[in-house]
Amino acid sequence: MPRDLDPVLLRTFVCTARLGNVTAAAASLNLTQSTVSQQLKRLEEQLGRRLLERDYRGARLTAEGARALAVFDKLLAAHELAWQSLQGDSPPPLRLGLPPDLMRRWLPDVLRRWEPVAQGTELRLHCTLSIRLVAALERGELDAAVVQGAVPPQAECLGEDALVWVGAVDGQAHRRQPLPVSLVAPDCAFRVPVQAALLAQGREARFLYETGDIEATTALVRGDHAVTVWMADTVPPDLRALRDAGLPPLPTAPLHLLRGPRGDGAAERLADLLRHLLQR
Repeated sequence: MPRDLDPVLLRTFVCTARLGNVTAAAASLNLTQSTVSQQLKRLEEQLGRRLLERDYRGARLTAEGARALAVFDKLLAAHELAWQSLQGDSPPPLRLGLPPDLMRRWLPDVLRRWEPVAQGTELRLHCTLSIRLVAALERGELDAAVVQGAVPPQAECLGEDALVWVGAVDGQAHRRQPLPVSLVAPDCAFRVPVQAALLAQGREARFLYETGDIEATTALVRGDHAVTVWMADTVPPDLRALRDAGLPPLPTAPLHLLRGPRGDGAAERLADLLRHLLQR
């Protein structure tokens, strides 16, 4: 068996494993689907192992594939470091996407913790709703994203937090009929569980002022014009979680880490940082 591993094949495998889909990997790598499939086949034939199970639902790692992914991540990171050292290049920026509520809650911690481990890599932050972050990552516009709600199967679960109703301190909006609710935007990740909870309680609601701007929703809630739903850890200190207000119970919400094909040391350090933030 040849003992030389082609970095092109490794990058294609890592990209497909991260995105969980050959079509998404092809778009990210600017290749055709057939080229990606052929490269994956060549790598599996060279190794004599099945790395991915592929069907209409996507591409899932086998046990051998999961072990290979960990090794190939390190190989590609070393390859990138060697190239940059020889070329005298500065590392490319690392692009991280966060939903608005996590951006507001985490931004100071992310920046403070990133600076000591950056090693010259600039961190660029992109803020939008989870569903849009998933699409941006699949288009190759992000290197990593933390998302809420439905995610591709290869996402890494970082943890979960309780969803809570949020209102103004001493507010009365939660008593109104129908219940005035603002969820930032129509494609908010929390809309489905919120609607299910309202339906289960038989509580009528009207959704209003969903412009995509979390500050607009925050202002509405602060002014007692509406209630909203956020993860418990992201509730601003000048608002309150409405835990005993007679509103329908809400489920917990998982947070997932999605990663693109970039597997260098900077990407690994960022993933470790995000895991540490959730473990707190």
